[in-house]
Amino acid sequence: MAGDIGKIIIYIGLFLVVIGFIFMLGSKLPFIGKLPGDIAIERKNYNFYFPVTTCIIISIILSFVLWLFNKR
Repeated sequence: MAGDIGKIIIYIGLFLVVIGFIFMLGSKLPFIGKLPGDIAIERKNYNFYFPVTTCIIISIILSFVLWLFNKR
Protein backbone atom coordinates (compact mmCIF):
# COMPACT_ATOMS: atom_id res chain seq x y z
CA MET A 1 0.00 0.00 0.00
CA ALA A 2 2.75 2.49 0.93
CA GLY A 3 4.69 1.58 -2.21
CA ASP A 4 1.67 2.41 -4.37
CA ILE A 5 1.30 5.82 -2.75
CA GLY A 6 5.01 6.46 -3.33
CA LYS A 7 4.66 5.66 -7.03
CA ILE A 8 1.65 7.94 -7.33
CA ILE A 9 3.55 10.81 -5.69
CA ILE A 10 6.51 10.26 -8.04
CA TYR A 11 4.21 10.28 -11.11
CA ILE A 12 2.51 13.46 -9.89
CA GLY A 13 5.93 15.06 -9.39
CA LEU A 14 7.08 14.09 -12.88
CA PHE A 15 3.84 15.42 -14.32
CA LEU A 16 4.36 18.76 -12.54
CA VAL A 17 7.94 18.98 -13.84
CA VAL A 18 6.73 18.40 -17.40
CA ILE A 19 4.01 21.04 -16.98
CA GLY A 20 6.64 23.44 -15.61
CA PHE A 21 8.85 22.94 -18.66
CA ILE A 22 5.86 23.52 -20.94
CA PHE A 23 5.14 26.83 -19.18
CA MET A 24 8.80 27.85 -19.43
CA LEU A 25 8.94 27.03 -23.15
CA GLY A 26 5.40 28.17 -23.91
CA SER A 27 6.38 31.57 -25.26
CA LYS A 28 9.02 29.99 -27.51
CA LEU A 29 6.60 27.56 -29.17
CA PRO A 30 4.79 29.69 -31.78
CA PHE A 31 1.87 27.34 -32.41
CA ILE A 32 0.72 26.93 -28.79
CA GLY A 33 -2.41 29.01 -28.31
CA LYS A 34 -2.54 30.31 -31.87
CA LEU A 35 -4.13 27.41 -33.68
CA PRO A 36 -7.18 27.70 -35.94
CA GLY A 37 -10.26 27.28 -33.78
CA ASP A 38 -8.89 29.18 -30.78
CA ILE A 39 -11.31 31.94 -29.80
CA ALA A 40 -9.89 35.44 -29.41
CA ILE A 41 -12.07 38.53 -28.94
CA GLU A 42 -10.30 41.87 -28.65
CA ARG A 43 -12.26 45.04 -27.94
CA LYS A 44 -11.19 48.48 -26.87
CA ASN A 45 -11.23 47.78 -23.12
CA TYR A 46 -11.76 44.02 -23.13
CA ASN A 47 -9.80 40.96 -24.22
CA PHE A 48 -11.15 37.41 -24.13
CA TYR A 49 -9.13 34.38 -25.18
CA PHE A 50 -10.09 30.71 -25.04
CA PRO A 51 -7.77 28.20 -26.77
CA VAL A 52 -10.33 25.54 -27.75
CA THR A 53 -8.20 23.70 -30.31
CA THR A 54 -5.07 23.87 -28.16
CA CYS A 55 -7.00 22.38 -25.21
CA ILE A 56 -8.30 19.53 -27.36
CA ILE A 57 -4.82 18.68 -28.68
CA ILE A 58 -3.30 18.79 -25.18
CA SER A 59 -6.13 16.56 -23.94
CA ILE A 60 -5.48 14.00 -26.68
CA ILE A 61 -1.75 13.96 -25.93
CA LEU A 62 -2.29 13.60 -22.17
CA SER A 63 -4.88 10.86 -22.72
CA PHE A 64 -2.38 8.92 -24.84
CA VAL A 65 0.41 9.32 -22.27
CA LEU A 66 -1.86 8.24 -19.40
CA TRP A 67 -3.08 5.30 -21.49
CA LEU A 68 0.56 4.22 -21.94
CA PHE A 69 1.19 4.38 -18.19
CA ASN A 70 -2.04 2.52 -17.44
CA LYS A 71 -1.24 -0.21 -19.97
CA ARG A 72 1.48 -1.72 -17.75
